[in-house]
Amino acid sequence: MNYVIKDVNYAVEITGNGDPLVLLHGFTGNRDTWKFLIPLLREQYTMIMVDIIGHGMSASPADHRRYEMERVAEDIKDILDALHFPKAHILGYSMGGRLGLGFACLYPGYVDTLILESASPGLLTEEDREIRRRNDRKLAERILENGMEAFVDQWENIPLFESQKRLPAKTRLAIREQRMANVPAGLYNSLLGMGTGSQASYWGELKTLDFPVLLVTGELDPKFCEIAASMKKKLKRAEWKIINGAGHAIHVEDGEKFGKIISEFLKRNRRRN
Repeated sequence: MNYVIKDVNYAVEITGNGDPLVLLHGFTGNRDTWKFLIPLLREQYTMIMVDIIGHGMSASPADHRRYEMERVAEDIKDILDALHFPKAHILGYSMGGRLGLGFACLYPGYVDTLILESASPGLLTEEDREIRRRNDRKLAERILENGMEAFVDQWENIPLFESQKRLPAKTRLAIREQRMANVPAGLYNSLLGMGTGSQASYWGELKTLDFPVLLVTGELDPKFCEIAASMKKKLKRAEWKIINGAGHAIHVEDGEKFGKIISEFLKRNRRRN
């Protein structure tokens, strides 16, 4: 299905029955990221899989300011309003996790539970954000200058995804094809508008969140394990699961274990009407 939200055409796939669950993919991904969860969750949840702005089949506006976290979080709220869902469970990975957390901080009344896979509340200082913005701009410019294939070659070889090299060739190819299917201008503007350096820091808001939160990180991703440890100390109702032998993209590297953890958490925290 397609929803036009403030002049941006969003591609959204909806399947299943039950309490709504919004699923938000990572940078260079799309809604197909979550297809493996459909058999596990569709009997209990209405799964709302969104192509985030600039990704997949959603629009890629020319103005990077349209990709700002606050504006995209409002888009997610408007999609839920269009579907007549006053509350939902939110699951986000990496960039989608940052968006999910931003949404939860801006619209806490819409959130039943929040599940964050390898996600961050942002950078604490303006100095750190400025350094990240400069790096993101350099990366973004390489997408336009060198093309998608060269960018994807570089992206899939960054240290964050080192553990994915152990995956079967068929799985790695599927991930590559998903990345290659994106529009260069969409990724460029996503880095400028929604990159970690561009978003506000949500560290201060963590203590205000009063719903169950699940943090999931991979043992081989020490940076995000450290972030999760700090987040758990600030959140009122947080659980933290570390997946042994997995890196940043746990849902890819150990989808069965990831799905089980997500399903059990949701079951424990299902809405009681």
